[in-house]
Amino acid sequence: MIFDSHLHTKFSTDSKMDIEDALRKAESLNIGLIITEHMDLKYPVKDNFLFNPEEYFNEYNKYRNSNTLLGIELGMRSDCVEENRQIIENFPFDYVIGSIHLVDTIDIFREDFYEGRSKKETYEQYFACMLECLKSHKFIDSLGHIDYISRYARYEDKEIYYEDFSEHIDEILKTAVTSNIPLEINSRRLRDKVSADNLIKIYKRFYELGGRQVTIGSDAHNAAAIGNNINIALEIADRCNLKPVYFKERKMEYMK
Repeated sequence: MIFDSHLHTKFSTDSKMDIEDALRKAESLNIGLIITEHMDLKYPVKDNFLFNPEEYFNEYNKYRNSNTLLGIELGMRSDCVEENRQIIENFPFDYVIGSIHLVDTIDIFREDFYEGRSKKETYEQYFACMLECLKSHKFIDSLGHIDYISRYARYEDKEIYYEDFSEHIDEILKTAVTSNIPLEINSRRLRDKVSADNLIKIYKRFYELGGRQVTIGSDAHNAAAIGNNINIALEIADRCNLKPVYFKERKMEYMK
């Protein structure tokens, strides 16, 4: 079965989606789901992007089965590695995405993160943060949306061009390979051909450096977005000789 392994329901600060709406949409598409609620410790706005894992499992365990799994999207930060590790060790998540949402304690979504700095400087800082966190968070299952900054950057051209940042991207990809951590193909931006073509270069390079598996997720925050562009993500994986996988009980499973 194909899994959409990145989506957010009401336990995430930025989503109001009801899990039953998500399940109905998944059934209509004949796909599996992994719920991955946001957990960004030390987020600069009090109580935002945090959830109570005990409440999460108490409420959602009744929905858990072979086609509906319970995960987490962990905001990686170098100043709370052990706290992040404890969350993962203390609760029975099926799947852990490691993502970069903040750099130097500032949310990448915020306009002031980009003020007074060139694209080159900002993106290099983003990749440096990602590399540092990936090295210290080897307990994650997949590296989330490597192109996250391209959603929100305040530059005329937001795209990541592999050629411009190859040295930084290669170090991230090498670290993922040596740590046996798949890359996520986040399908949110794939309908745009320019975005897709640039990402293909990164995923092909991942394969060249020894990467073999990818996870796939829509990053949906509402039921209508579940499964969006998943077919494009699968095509990219195929073109790059990468095998789509998902995680159940923290163990890698190949999609069928």
